[in-house]
Amino acid sequence: MSFHSPRPQVVPPLDPDFSPAAVVNRAFREMVDETGGGELLVLALERPGGSVSRLETRVLPENHPRADANLLYAERLFKFLLWQKGGFRAYVGGPESVGHYLQACYAHQGTRHFDHQFMGHTVYDRPFTITLCRPDEVPPETEKRQALGGHLDGCRIGFDLGASDRKVAAVVEGEVVFTEEVVWEPTVQADPRYHYDEVLDGLQRAAGHLPRVDAVGGSAAGVYVENQVRVASLFRGVPPERFGEVRTLFLRLGQALGVPLVVVNDGEVAALAGAMSLETTALLGVALGSSEAAGFVTPEGLLTDWLNELAFAPIDYHPQAPADEWSGDRGVGSQYLSQQAVFRLAPRVGIAIPENVPKAEKLAHVQNYLERGHEGAVQIWETMGVYLGYAIAHYADFYPMEHVLILGRCTSGSGGRILLERAGEVLRQEFPDLAARLHIHLPDERSRRVGQAVAAASLPVIPKLKAR
Repeated sequence: MSFHSPRPQVVPPLDPDFSPAAVVNRAFREMVDETGGGELLVLALERPGGSVSRLETRVLPENHPRADANLLYAERLFKFLLWQKGGFRAYVGGPESVGHYLQACYAHQGTRHFDHQFMGHTVYDRPFTITLCRPDEVPPETEKRQALGGHLDGCRIGFDLGASDRKVAAVVEGEVVFTEEVVWEPTVQADPRYHYDEVLDGLQRAAGHLPRVDAVGGSAAGVYVENQVRVASLFRGVPPERFGEVRTLFLRLGQALGVPLVVVNDGEVAALAGAMSLETTALLGVALGSSEAAGFVTPEGLLTDWLNELAFAPIDYHPQAPADEWSGDRGVGSQYLSQQAVFRLAPRVGIAIPENVPKAEKLAHVQNYLERGHEGAVQIWETMGVYLGYAIAHYADFYPMEHVLILGRCTSGSGGRILLERAGEVLRQEFPDLAARLHIHLPDERSRRVGQAVAAASLPVIPKLKAR
């Protein structure tokens, strides 16, 4: 932005240039307030079925000498909303300079062409457009909610597919009778048969511990619509001409087992797992694993039709922040709240990452240093904890949340405690009002590693069984 961005009060030990979105946005809003309130800017996103999400904010008047700061502020908000809510049609009601800038950025050949393609044809199978209008012409908000999960009757299997490992759980009337974690590397596999066989193997192994299988629920990174894969980094190695086999993967697995099978985004299951274990609502679940996954349970206890792909939502506004290898954008969550952050920071403290081994082993290698009390390894998790604290403060501007559940492989061992302590320090020192009303939770070690697989098992509704 064109004004001096303030430094955070808590600086990450290994990232002195970190420029947290929550701090920069707060400073911008204060500057707008000093001008007398600025001009209204309304951003809205439309999804199939008539869902519309809106965000209202204020920006500097177009004749203000620092009005160019509006552009970065609006673009970063718009980018966050895209990956939080999703949408194929956007509305920008406010200053024309802001609207034209967003249209240029998110055009077919703009700087955000990845987002243009992804939100349009990849996810929603239609062109992505941005309509400019007056604030009062932006469509009203119409959000969809759905009840999903929490079913524990019968004999169920749950699975959780990450980029480093796959987990499975067998559950009988709500009681876990079997869990298993298997290291795999799906992202480099070109043959969809590999993914099918690996997942089926896990399901069959879990089935061996059940008297019967009534339903299967799954958690996986990516975007899923009616149990079909729209896009997922797990399958990035599969060539486009074979993606049709990926798209129907879970439909075919359900047919092979002959039972209802439901698969949803892993972030949604993370949130569901938290809501079930804590018996609460208004909860944001954040999984720090191979990437960052997130999901939200509303204050009413329901899930939404939002994407909640916070791995691609910006949390660092520094112009030289690390870039995501897939989208090309800088400062997005995956580079800060996942094992990617561990691998990025490890060389700064002299820890070499082993080559030619699965990512799960790479992470375990660094975690071994952490458990031995290696000062540099401790600084890695302290840095990530600061990232987490500022990210939570930023997320609180977009989610009406009262609880945050932190889980995933990066929280295993002493790492989880360090993350929680440093995140809490950030909130207490820089956002005391938020710290006073927000509860951050860390599940126990077992729930941390396989909780999503167990929650996933609760997704399907089992049709009424005939008397046996």
